[in-house]
Amino acid sequence: MKYGKTLFLLLALAACGALGAQTNIAPLASDTVVPAGTVAIDSLGFDSDFAQLAAIDENEKKEEGVDPAAVIFGHIIDVHSWHMFDYKSVDKETGDTVEHAVAIPLPVILINNGHIDMFWSSKFHHGHADYKGYRLVGGGAEKEEIICVDEEGNPVLDEEGNVVKPIDLSISKIPAAIMIICLLLIILIMIAKNGYKKRENQAPKGIQSLVEMLVVFVRDSIVRPMIGEKHYEKYLPYLLTLFFFIFFTNIMGLIPFFPAGANVTGNIAVTGILAIITFFITNLSGNKHYWIDIFNTPGVPAWLKIFPLMPLIEVVGMFTKPIVLMIRLFANMTAGHIVVLGLIVIIFIMSNALSVGVGGAMSVISVLFSVFISVLECLVAYIQAFVFTMLSALYIGMAVAEPVHEH
Repeated sequence: MKYGKTLFLLLALAACGALGAQTNIAPLASDTVVPAGTVAIDSLGFDSDFAQLAAIDENEKKEEGVDPAAVIFGHIIDVHSWHMFDYKSVDKETGDTVEHAVAIPLPVILINNGHIDMFWSSKFHHGHADYKGYRLVGGGAEKEEIICVDEEGNPVLDEEGNVVKPIDLSISKIPAAIMIICLLLIILIMIAKNGYKKRENQAPKGIQSLVEMLVVFVRDSIVRPMIGEKHYEKYLPYLLTLFFFIFFTNIMGLIPFFPAGANVTGNIAVTGILAIITFFITNLSGNKHYWIDIFNTPGVPAWLKIFPLMPLIEVVGMFTKPIVLMIRLFANMTAGHIVVLGLIVIIFIMSNALSVGVGGAMSVISVLFSVFISVLECLVAYIQAFVFTMLSALYIGMAVAEPVHEH
């Protein structure tokens, strides 16, 4: 088997997906509430070691109880650090309870007025400190963004009164997860490749068996029937890359601890990039019969072509296909994460609203349903990879299909 094209496509997919995820930033309104009284902290000791954990003190007292929106959307949306866990301790001097968040800092890359600034996200002290004239705002149920602040800690405004934001090219959680997943897939494929070299003409075993089973399944059950014998080998590396990336990304998203747990395919920018790649491959591969069928659809009355109603519908259909691919994968994976997190959060809501006993009783039901939904999500992870790859192969097959002449 040839793995060179698949390895190259994995690297390209990682770059495109990471860029797409990072550009999925919602605009910050000029009336956004920005924390006041923050102070710049120049050194927290994380500049030289990416793997070092950042212990972040939450000095502001939190209201008791669980914010469902912050918990659920905090998991779904992209952030500038990889949160691990929280713990509480008592301040010996004041006697106050202090909450600590342990997180892995991620690289922040900003471009402002032609100047590039690079530092670790731990410099923001979890949103409680400014650094180099920048401030991290949002978090929880709100999208995290970085804005510019002056020396006094006030947000910088442009001539129209909008908050000034730098160009953010940071490697946040979603891009970091994409790179990790692609690296793991490359290692997986290399192990399988070396297995073929060592066990030539022998039955596969271990990881080699898993990779071969999936490759043969995608080739014989998806790519070959949808594209045809003549052209399927040309598009097999891309469609294999697509299936493996989506499948393993979905599975990794169900594991709740580092280096997994990121909701990659629940980010519409990532699914959008995958759909756009399929869109360009489909239309750049289209033969003359594909384009003739769009602008001169056979079997349609001439007045519908002249109007031109049918060509307009066909052109719109060209763009709705990738939109459907994008939304289907995004919606299904996001919905699964929301349901599982909602079932967990309801335990704490019932405990705070009624009593600990009611919350404990509710936990039995919630955990059982969460396990059931999680098992179902494993099936959905495979189905969504299968459907996305199958439809991509179908669209490509329609673009390269030769006309059938009846004799």
